[in-house]
Amino acid sequence: MNLAVRRRAAARMVALDRSLEALPLFRLSDSAEDAMINYATDNGGRWRVLPAPGERLPGTFDQDVYVELSRRFHDADQPHDGAVTFTLHSFLRSIDRRVDGRTYDQLRSALGRLERTTLDSSDAYWSATAGGYFSGQFTVLSAVSIERRRYPDREQLALFAAVPAAEPGVARVVFHPIVRDNLAARHVVTLSLARYRALPSPVARRLYRLIEIARANGMVSWRVTLERLRDMLPLVQKYPSHLQRVLQPAHVMLVEAGLVRDAGFRQHRREWHAEYVLATRGADAARDVP
Repeated sequence: MNLAVRRRAAARMVALDRSLEALPLFRLSDSAEDAMINYATDNGGRWRVLPAPGERLPGTFDQDVYVELSRRFHDADQPHDGAVTFTLHSFLRSIDRRVDGRTYDQLRSALGRLERTTLDSSDAYWSATAGGYFSGQFTVLSAVSIERRRYPDREQLALFAAVPAAEPGVARVVFHPIVRDNLAARHVVTLSLARYRALPSPVARRLYRLIEIARANGMVSWRVTLERLRDMLPLVQKYPSHLQRVLQPAHVMLVEAGLVRDAGFRQHRREWHAEYVLATRGADAARDVP
């Protein structure tokens, strides 16, 4: 692979906070009404996701917004103040969403949830700069502001078909210091943005993020109990048969996308596991290059 090809492939990658990726944050069922996420980590820590009063937990749309925000932060060379600025119109275009009043409202709501949803860590979130587990509360975004654009000759906009008639404005968001400290310390996992967006299922997208943690940990295969995987995603289904019905279509998507060589279920004694054989990163990069 020559230098130009490598640069094009790198431009399609997004770096995500590795500690945050390992913890459940986005509910994968928009019909779920869970009041909070409560998760016990392997090291004995506790992780809770607490929505703001009167709001719901971050969901599937918020997951895509978070990845795109991380992409923009990465492409901006991780500004020291943690700020990223963009128009709502361009953001929706970037994530392949219809641009209309409904999606503008969805985006505003998602940004607000990422600012107001409390992440409560008791020795659950690893801080790379501190070299240990963090106990305390934080949010993904520490500030969000959205200002409507003002045009001095707004009545003239109707003369230009290419100009949106109701441009909703410019957003400025700031990543929380604890998140951007991990990013600056390169405590990250990297995703192929093209692969992520090509996965049509929120469950497949979340599984892809978890698989990249296994890859970052040097694994060539990953085996996890269905009960544990349910909590990591998280999913609301409880029984192995129900979980397999939800996961199986996502497994097919991951294999067809070349992100895993194999994915399936195996029962060991009385406990069901999900098993994944990871594809090589070299193969992933090659498939992303046109």
